[in-house]
Amino acid sequence: MISFPTANDAAPVLGLGIDAGGTQTRWALASVDGVIVADGVVEGLSALKMNSDAGRAAVYATFARLCQAVLTVGQPRAVVAGLTGFGGDDVVLVQMLATLLALDAGKISVGNDIEIAYRDSFEPGQGYLVYAGTGSIAAWIDADGAFHRAGGRGVLLDDGGGGYWIAREALRHIWRREDEAPGSWQSSPMAEAVFAQLGGSEWSLSRAFMYGQERGAIGRLALAVAASADTDPLALDILQRAGQELARLALALTARYGARPVVLAGRAAQLHPAIAAGMRAALPVALMLEQKVARSHEAAARLAVRTASLYADKD
Repeated sequence: MISFPTANDAAPVLGLGIDAGGTQTRWALASVDGVIVADGVVEGLSALKMNSDAGRAAVYATFARLCQAVLTVGQPRAVVAGLTGFGGDDVVLVQMLATLLALDAGKISVGNDIEIAYRDSFEPGQGYLVYAGTGSIAAWIDADGAFHRAGGRGVLLDDGGGGYWIAREALRHIWRREDEAPGSWQSSPMAEAVFAQLGGSEWSLSRAFMYGQERGAIGRLALAVAASADTDPLALDILQRAGQELARLALALTARYGARPVVLAGRAAQLHPAIAAGMRAALPVALMLEQKVARSHEAAARLAVRTASLYADKD
């Protein structure tokens, strides 16, 4: 039988926040006063993996490593988790976390990672979040709590401006140039950086990477594009166009729901200043744009500890 701590126990009331993306999964523990007492990172995961036995095993293994690190700090009394690729079926995911944390499933909330990221920037109804990670999406949570989106359809379909899109654009241009002039990659700083990350310039390596790696690993290739942008005009152009793709998402929401402040966040958005500059240039001057470093796992932890406090008061 699981024994749950009460408000009179010496153990502090803690809330666990989890932000799971394609490249990494971040967690944080918050105390009742909102202070982050611990945080950490494990490998990325996606709720899309839940469609296969092997994928579910991989998600469980990642959660196990995360929970082991969390429990060395303290026992959370509530959890709020946001997962990329989440489609609404949270029963198995909740049960995984409940088992690993020895926590009642009713004290665990699992949802979309973008909803958590939105709450890191706005209260419901205030503005639009454009998030560029491995993929890309724009989100608005209205005053009634309804979630509205533009983009976020997945990297195979679109997700323009995200890390995967940047990586794919780079390799597409590199290999088109190789079709026209074999060996031209040697005069391209972007191609040199990309091939260095891939381990060589052979087509077989690019092919194996694009068709064999998970989307998060492919998205990390955007780091090589950004690293060469100051010396390679083509890399710079790709990043500027990434910004334009992200602006399109913001404009889609403003066309539907009216002008509101826009926040640009996500690891891909931070790769190079050209991305935010390209986005700003594609937006109306009157539309307020702010770029910020997302701390979604911390926002989730603070939401969780509010719930944990309510449970502690009732115990």
